[in-house]
Amino acid sequence: MRHVLPLLALVAAAPAARADYLDFVRAQAATLRAADRPPDSAAEWDGRAKQLRADLTAAWGGFPAEKCPLDPQDHGELQRDGYTVKKVSIQTRPGVRMPANLYLPAGGGKRAAILMVHGHWKGAKQDPVVQARCIGAAKLGFVVLVVDAFGAGERAVGTALGEYHGDTTAATLLPVGLPLSGLQVYENMRAVDYLQSLPQVDGTKIGITGASGGGNQTMYAGAMDERFKAVVPVCSVGNYQAYLGAACCLCEVVPGALRFTEEGAVLGLVAPRALMVVSATKDAPQFSVDAARRSLAFARPVFDVFRKGASVRHAVFDSGHDYSKAMREEMYGWMALHLRGEGDGTPIPEPAHKTEDPEALRCWPGDTRPKDFVTIPRFAAAEAKKLLAAHDPGDGKVNWRAWADARRKTLVEKTLGGFPKGGPVVNAATAADTHTFASEPAARVHTDFDLRTPPNPKATRLVVEVVLDGLKARGPGGPVFERELRTKDTIYAVLAPRGTGDDAPRNDRVGRSPDHNSAEWGLWVGRPLLGQWAYDVRRLLDVAEQGGKLPPEVVVVGEGPAGLVALAAAAADPRITKVAAVGTLASFVTDVPYQNQRLGTFAPGILRDVGDVAHLAALSAPRRVVIGGGVGPTGAPLPTEQVRARYEATRPIWAGHGAADALRVVDADPATVAEALR
Repeated sequence: MRHVLPLLALVAAAPAARADYLDFVRAQAATLRAADRPPDSAAEWDGRAKQLRADLTAAWGGFPAEKCPLDPQDHGELQRDGYTVKKVSIQTRPGVRMPANLYLPAGGGKRAAILMVHGHWKGAKQDPVVQARCIGAAKLGFVVLVVDAFGAGERAVGTALGEYHGDTTAATLLPVGLPLSGLQVYENMRAVDYLQSLPQVDGTKIGITGASGGGNQTMYAGAMDERFKAVVPVCSVGNYQAYLGAACCLCEVVPGALRFTEEGAVLGLVAPRALMVVSATKDAPQFSVDAARRSLAFARPVFDVFRKGASVRHAVFDSGHDYSKAMREEMYGWMALHLRGEGDGTPIPEPAHKTEDPEALRCWPGDTRPKDFVTIPRFAAAEAKKLLAAHDPGDGKVNWRAWADARRKTLVEKTLGGFPKGGPVVNAATAADTHTFASEPAARVHTDFDLRTPPNPKATRLVVEVVLDGLKARGPGGPVFERELRTKDTIYAVLAPRGTGDDAPRNDRVGRSPDHNSAEWGLWVGRPLLGQWAYDVRRLLDVAEQGGKLPPEVVVVGEGPAGLVALAAAAADPRITKVAAVGTLASFVTDVPYQNQRLGTFAPGILRDVGDVAHLAALSAPRRVVIGGGVGPTGAPLPTEQVRARYEATRPIWAGHGAADALRVVDADPATVAEALR
């Protein structure tokens, strides 16, 4: 495990999580999957498999309708005893190049091939642990292809090996609706295209294996692409519900997966081809032997309906999270049986080998990579710009009310994951100056709004300030906003939504994402935190209404990432008459990783289905929207004129409602924001 990225040590250990929010997502997941059962016949499974593959494809944002040319390029080779290593790169999408190492065994003729998926090892395809299985398989006569996954190895934002592709790097893909897990699946399918183009490869005999995140990719690629005849995921199979309460990389997350499947059904998609799941007794809970057995308990009956029970195996090793020599030898035997028809599937000893200096295997050693190389954020930015062009109304002949109604419906029902029906708010409690209520069962929300006392009937305004660091840790504007906005006729309430502040899971941060794990748990159940938090704002208004009539003005204010919550809440709830986002991200579009943001605010597909931050704000038109300054993707404040320019494209929406003055872009100064809200 010393080879695994230090940041990904969290993947191999479940964080200590507090109850409430975790209880909530676990209950959601259990309800969603309560009716799962294996198929009774092969015909039944064929229909279910077709739908499951469609659902997975949709969760990944779809795959290109047409494949671009592979355009293979050679970058040198290494001649070794019994095999040759070719350094190559191929094009997976237009302009996107994937570096790879091709291991060719000595001798002629067509050979069975194995795609090796590296997983979270620091050196990616160059890492000695990954090299070991490539060399071993090549010396045993297999053609081997190992590729650098998008964002890893030679494909990081920087040129040095060892950079982590998760947290806010992978988060740049969420707004465009193309999560990293799906991009990597598609690229592994393009790797098969490349293997089948080689004269040394028998294209009907291709296997795939990988460990950790590479094991996840092995499972998904094997499930989606039937050209893989033998599939061996290592130290990666468990079940989705075991992820809830654990940490994992964004490359392993399939947004909304628990709404339509569990991992056992994905494994079942490999049937009737060969599947061997490798587990370790000392692995993380989400990859544990027991979690894997639960998934295999569903998958085995799928193999049985095809009369292929012998084609699925569970190999268990007394080990930690790894791809050890013993595991590799088990894999060699399985591949030999199911790709070449040799042996009985028992382990084959690994030939002696010597690994290379990682730099020797690079297509672009050191800093020689092309300056225009497409990284994850650059790819995300290019896709985002295409989407924004599609949102441009062009000739301006638009029914803005219909435009907003359609997008508002999409925002709530699709992007934010839907809102529960609501009803009376129950389980209210109070302690000192903090009041608590259950927005949904087990979803605890804190506020300083006195739940026991009806609102002042003479109040003309209710102001709700959303904070994401807890009631005690207000943002830089903090009580300054309250001093500016509170009057004798104003009810001022501070709201800390579920899973934040004191209720945030312990060890929630990974890298630059303070809410990394809790945000991912919401993605698994199809309830992005942005939607959950916006719903919590709605429920606070329900609490206020239970005590009496709402004041004529209802204002929601959020600073920093909380500004996105305020904008989403206002777009979804017409009771909110004014909204302010202060010092908030001005655009989802970025060609560098986000910094000083919340992972939970990047709802999958929001840029694709609704638009940029300015479009989200426009769903509140003709109501008053105040944008108090703004920040760029790194969290640095932007000049007000730059922020204003971001919103110009949506100003016609307010004009179309006859309320051009209702959109106000001002400085972030609290007094200026307060004045704009009057």
